[in-house]
Amino acid sequence: MNVLVTGITGFVGSRLAPRLQRDGHDVRGFSRHPPSAQSAVPIVAGDAVSGEGLAEALHEIDVAYFLMHSMEPVAAAASRDEDGGDLSFGARERSAAENFAREARAAGVQRVIYLGGLVPEGGPSSAHLASRLAVEEILLASTRCSVAFRASIVIGAQSRSFRFLVRLVERLPVLAVPAWRTHATSPIDERDVIEMLVRAATSDEVCGQSLDLGGRDTVTYGELIDRIGEHMLVARPTIGFKRLTLTPIASRVSALIAGERHELIGPLMESLDQDLLPRDSRAAELLDVRLHSLDSAIEHALAEWEATERLAAR
Repeated sequence: MNVLVTGITGFVGSRLAPRLQRDGHDVRGFSRHPPSAQSAVPIVAGDAVSGEGLAEALHEIDVAYFLMHSMEPVAAAASRDEDGGDLSFGARERSAAENFAREARAAGVQRVIYLGGLVPEGGPSSAHLASRLAVEEILLASTRCSVAFRASIVIGAQSRSFRFLVRLVERLPVLAVPAWRTHATSPIDERDVIEMLVRAATSDEVCGQSLDLGGRDTVTYGELIDRIGEHMLVARPTIGFKRLTLTPIASRVSALIAGERHELIGPLMESLDQDLLPRDSRAAELLDVRLHSLDSAIEHALAEWEATERLAAR
């Protein structure tokens, strides 16, 4: 099949493309910032927020992966509305999804596959998660056989959420963790996410569905931080705040310590105010994917990380 991978230079896209090629698919990429070096995959430059390049990218495509998120800084022209006002990241994401859905239908794309975020039982608890849900609804309606996946923290060497937690463990002798440390989630190994994304391209079992991706283990965020510390062979005393979330302050301080931009870390931490658990395990069952344990996922991610960059605390 002819497959388009948007966000191909990102964490998931860069791992998905070669895996699709190994299965014999012809892969094309789409990115705002294509690499200057020669790529193993042809890449169309463009911007989904403005719609630039989408028609070219989607031409003769059978299956398209939507792996773009709009918390990253964007070009000034693409980040303003018709009246010249600044667009929020949520408005940018909806605009990108609407443009993509329209061009996918025009190109005759058979299936759009989206990877978004888990939604709390009572509905989105932050603008970040509300935006992910809005994009999901737009893309599910784009073709008859579209598929939406929702995942919590993906454990991988280049996963921003995982790297953020590793940097905190590495750089802070004492961890001050807000009240959200007691909330639960189900982290998933990047290898399992990639496998399910690949199989979703050809499985009729998942057509038109919204499916949650969760790992084998359910842990609190505090337990996840402790587990990462154990695999890094370091002990970090934790100070917990039972009644204070401290999200606005903690997210800025944490981003600074971890060397990340606040516009990326802030929305992540705002999403931690409730449990983020999968509704069920149907995705792995329908796609016949055996899941790795959390310990296996962490050890694999740290080993891959250390293959190119030394961790001071390990």
